[in-house]
Amino acid sequence: MLRWRLPLGILIVAALLGLCWVDSWLERVTGIPGEPDSGVPGIALFPLLVVFVVLAVREVLYLAGAGGVRPVQWVVYFGSLLVVTSSWISPLCYRFAYDVEEKFDTTPSDWTLFALAAGLMLVFLVEMLRYERPGGVTVNVAAAVFAMVYVGLLLSFLVQLRLTWGLGALLSPIVVVKMGDTGAYAVGRLIGRSKMAPGLSPGKTIEGAFGALVFACVGAWATFRWLPTFDSLQWMYPTGSAGWGEVAASPYGGWILFGLLVGITGVFGDLAESLIKRDVELKDSGDLVPGFGGVLDMLDSALLAAPVAYACWAFGLVA
Repeated sequence: MLRWRLPLGILIVAALLGLCWVDSWLERVTGIPGEPDSGVPGIALFPLLVVFVVLAVREVLYLAGAGGVRPVQWVVYFGSLLVVTSSWISPLCYRFAYDVEEKFDTTPSDWTLFALAAGLMLVFLVEMLRYERPGGVTVNVAAAVFAMVYVGLLLSFLVQLRLTWGLGALLSPIVVVKMGDTGAYAVGRLIGRSKMAPGLSPGKTIEGAFGALVFACVGAWATFRWLPTFDSLQWMYPTGSAGWGEVAASPYGGWILFGLLVGITGVFGDLAESLIKRDVELKDSGDLVPGFGGVLDMLDSALLAAPVAYACWAFGLVA
């Protein structure tokens, strides 16, 4: 299956970059000329995210089923999609419907929390309706809520990166974690000797983990130094004080901290999914993507890295 990894990985990256360009173009054409914030971001990317959410939830339910846990599936799909959709729709409502902020004393993130709470209540309601005998209800509720948080809520941070700081911010954690995955695999294969977590992932080594951090920092530097801004986006410096190719000139070395933090959580996210798979005695979450396993196997690093990347941008650590 390894022969699939390189060509398929290149194809996925090329498709993602192409879709980002389309998303940026659609944002420009839906906006008012001369007003950069008047377009609708995420038109092309959000449908792809919905597909990823559905496939990832499907694999979480598959892992849960392998462990003997069977929540009501349609509730998990609905709750996860509700959380992700609210994270995209609510900021747009606040941006374009100016009376929303006047009518409701809330922020866009509040609506994501409301959506998560609504999903939790729906889970309890459905479990009450199908209750027949003691046993299994608690773990079913826990699995359903876990899926909505693990997939829906964590992916919402990627949505917020796109809406708040632009495509560059969205791509920054993706590039870093995937560079980290590449570094871990390459260094681990070449010089890896010391097992990092043999009970969870026998193939991962301490040397590979250090390689992941080095490659993650390289990915962070390359991202902030060379990543195109797709013309309409000034994602690193909103005031336009820095031109393309100058974003790595920060005297604080924010890209190093970003690479380390996102790289570490990327490795942690990979191990987190391995923990679930080992618990139910499965090697992969699925077989949809040749050479990679399932969709969840591709997203695991980015899921836990997404909130860390968002925090780095929100607290100005990358500037």
